[in-house]
Amino acid sequence: MLIGYARVSTQDQSTDLQIDALKAAGCSRVFVETASGAQRDRPELKAALDFMRDDASDMLVVWRLDRLARSLRQLIETVDALERRGVGFRSLTEAIDTTSPGGRLVFHIFGAMAEFERSIIRERTRAGLDAARARGRKGGRPPALSARDLTVARALLRDPELTVEEAAQRLQIATSTLYRHLPGGRRALLEAEAVNKDEASELA
Repeated sequence: MLIGYARVSTQDQSTDLQIDALKAAGCSRVFVETASGAQRDRPELKAALDFMRDDASDMLVVWRLDRLARSLRQLIETVDALERRGVGFRSLTEAIDTTSPGGRLVFHIFGAMAEFERSIIRERTRAGLDAARARGRKGGRPPALSARDLTVARALLRDPELTVEEAAQRLQIATSTLYRHLPGGRRALLEAEAVNKDEASELA
């Protein structure tokens, strides 16, 4: 039995084109949903999956792949779940049928692509963390300076023989981290201290 699933994202969109194509393909029943493709909780999709029997005689049919899922990972997970039940899957626009050798091959390629994508993301995350540590940060986030560190930082910035970069190196932090905690660097610090000194003199 062919079971169709049609989906649009908003009430303003029409499912007529999808329903006509699914019925023309031989679907005896079509479940219609209005929901975002990224949305995990889709009652009509669940109803369609529950309606199908766990055998090779049933098949879920969609007009286009993105009607079932908006990400490659979500698509693979859904089709894998169908395959474990012995249920087939077909997408009309892409002419994919997982009950055929060619269709299964396409989905194995999709699965490899999804794993490759996850590996790339993990590698980029790891590279970003390594770069952050090299700049004096841990875990990808700049460390906060303690009150003691700020006192030492101010003392270092008062030394005209030291550059801001050298002061940051002594604190084992990135220069940007030092500027974030002490905006304006040495100049702003000295100007603020001069103002405070003048105010103290006036009060005395």
